Amino acid sequence: MNFLERENRYIKNINLAFLLIPMILLPLILEWILNVNENIFFMHYRDEILVANIIYIVLGRFLLLDSAIFIFSHSKHKVNMALIQVVLLYLEVTLVTIVYYATVFYIFDVFSLFHLSAQLTPENLHAIHKHGFITSMYISTVTFTTLGSGDWIPQTLSGMVAVTSEAILGIIQGGVFVAILIYAHQNKEIKPNKE
Repeated sequence: MNFLERENRYIKNINLAFLLIPMILLPLILEWILNVNENIFFMHYRDEILVANIIYIVLGRFLLLDSAIFIFSHSKHKVNMALIQVVLLYLEVTLVTIVYYATVFYIFDVFSLFHLSAQLTPENLHAIHKHGFITSMYISTVTFTTLGSGDWIPQTLSGMVAVTSEAILGIIQGGVFVAILIYAHQNKEIKPNKE
């Protein structure tokens, strides 16, 4: 586990990590303003902007997860306390990622990226169209958790790329979390033998 010993981490403090994670969402505010004020430019470069969003969140999440591993491996607390901190950090990273993708889906018009394949009454369909961000949150949550209920189908190549990247991030995050749990368990068993 040499990667746990690297000193060149981007975030080395747990408190700083909890404050910085929500800042991942800040570029989306500028993007939303660009969409509202420069709609022609935004629509012309729509696919490129969506790909840039995906690259940004993938790289940002890897930096955050890398930092979480560093914080866990260098914590001065007992393993249980460090594990609780990392679980909370992972929960925050998960929520920020889901909100990030939901916001991207909303900015790019969730109803043009996705097609609803479920049979709904006209009243329910109208209610869904009135609540685009809630619909985006639902799609993002189902995608990130790889639940994949199949009621919302990407209808553009950009939507497919976004869904694919979010699902991969969800799977990777679960794997990294399990790896940290195994590492914590191994350290707990090794420490009593040293004493």
